[in-house]
Amino acid sequence: MNPWLISIPVAYLLGSIPFGYILVKFFLHKDIRSTGSGNIGATNVVRSGAKGLGIATLLLDCAKAFLAVKIAQHFAPGNYDLAVTAAVAAILGHVYPVWLRFRGGKGVASALGVFLALTPPAAGCIFAVFLVVFLLTRYVSLASIIGAATFPLFGLHFVSIRTPIVLTGFLFIPLLIIFKHAANIRRLLAGTENRFGAKKVAQ
Repeated sequence: MNPWLISIPVAYLLGSIPFGYILVKFFLHKDIRSTGSGNIGATNVVRSGAKGLGIATLLLDCAKAFLAVKIAQHFAPGNYDLAVTAAVAAILGHVYPVWLRFRGGKGVASALGVFLALTPPAAGCIFAVFLVVFLLTRYVSLASIIGAATFPLFGLHFVSIRTPIVLTGFLFIPLLIIFKHAANIRRLLAGTENRFGAKKVAQ
């Protein structure tokens, strides 16, 4: 069977598993979408008061996207175009999950997962950028935006393949993440964005 016909749907479905929603629903009997920012991602889960569940959400969101790319690499070893396309499909699944009427997260943890699968050195550099910005500012959103924006730079530095699919994927992923942070960008510019650890949540 054509590996594309297997890998892409599997990547989307794996990416669309809403772990933040599932964990909060199962353990706290709440809908995370009605808490804080309404986002199903790890940051909102932590800010809802469930730090352990937030960490679990982060790890699971990262792992599902990593696995999606690895499955594509298993079915077509050496086909980097397919791996990048599967990465895009996994993140689209997280951001637009079919199970939640296409209202998902912002794709940051899932992006880290696909970066780890596609190019571990670039993922390490991106995480370092995220960590430095976060420690300096305490803004998760700003750290996520800047970290995502550096992916094309680091990705293309460590990856020698320059096909149209690879270039498009390397640009599309950070642009999607930045787009999903549009409201955060507006608040950052207005000076009203909450720093991580603040009691009042508006993100």
